[in-house]
Amino acid sequence: MSVAFMDNDKHPVARAPLFGIAAFFDMDNTVLRTSSGKLYLEYLRTNGYISWRKWIAITAQIGLYVVGLTDFPHLMARLMAQVAGADEAQTWRISEAWFRSMLRDYIAEDARERIEWHRDQGHHVAIVSASTPYAVEPVARDLGLKDAYLATRLEVVSGRFTGRVLEPPCYGSYKLILAQAYATKHRLDLAQSYFYSDSHRDLPLMEAVGHPVAVNPNRRLAKIAMNRGWPVVRFHGGKR
Repeated sequence: MSVAFMDNDKHPVARAPLFGIAAFFDMDNTVLRTSSGKLYLEYLRTNGYISWRKWIAITAQIGLYVVGLTDFPHLMARLMAQVAGADEAQTWRISEAWFRSMLRDYIAEDARERIEWHRDQGHHVAIVSASTPYAVEPVARDLGLKDAYLATRLEVVSGRFTGRVLEPPCYGSYKLILAQAYATKHRLDLAQSYFYSDSHRDLPLMEAVGHPVAVNPNRRLAKIAMNRGWPVVRFHGGKR
């Protein structure tokens, strides 16, 4: 909705809408055709950054999350305990090399096209991901989104990880809380906005926007989308 005011010549002049429309995108299995965490572990193991023993321990913890025996904040706390004391600057360097050599190739071409479509409509596009900035920021930058992203942030003291997750993590109902704050800051109307996700864990935010879209949905989300008449799309394409 827009309003008008009178200029000096008494002609009505259109004023920009009071609130804009957002297009939020989950990252793992949505913008990316797989999980960034899985790819990161593969990269660390292949390049000798973690031992086989540590890789097996981390993989087991991820398995507990996949089968629903732990939630994301607890998973992150356990994973980051593995790198407590690690240097953040080194993590950024590894992440940039990882993105260039592997992660970039997993960005779905269909996701790129949908993001460009939203930008052509004048929508504010942002990634909303449970992953950390070390994965999300390079993807957002490559897509031309700059710093338009929300992610799970880790505590860093004197340049080193403490093994703690900064509250709230960008996960589940907290994703909605963070998106609401982001929408307020950027004057966006969630009721007119879009959110693309693959997982039922993102239901709080999907239910808050006017246009939820299930992308490559897991079984539970596919069923929910069918029952509620939500669009279901498949994002494909990419170099790998």
